[in-house]
Amino acid sequence: MPFVKRDAGGVVVAVSRESTAGFTEQLATDDPAMSEFLMEISGDASSLGASDQRFVRVLEDVVDLLIAKGLVLFTELPIDAQQKIMRRQEMRSEVGNLQDLISKD
Repeated sequence: MPFVKRDAGGVVVAVSRESTAGFTEQLATDDPAMSEFLMEISGDASSLGASDQRFVRVLEDVVDLLIAKGLVLFTELPIDAQQKIMRRQEMRSEVGNLQDLISKD
């Protein structure tokens, strides 16, 4: 995850691959603040890409809901889709665990 620098208002103003002076907060690449930063620096060309990232999150939620309601069986999905879904869930769990550690301090 990249490290970010925020301004006094809490807006992401810079991103770094490494933790250096001013870049101490890690932020997931799919975080809305990161998407907003990337959209701002790259202009309209990436607005579709940023929208796609947010839409992927919506689709993940829809798939989870369909599975939870029993309308779709997880095992009915193609193996590649199952692997991608499981990996995203693992990544989200890892990020959630890190956020829990940060917020408890």
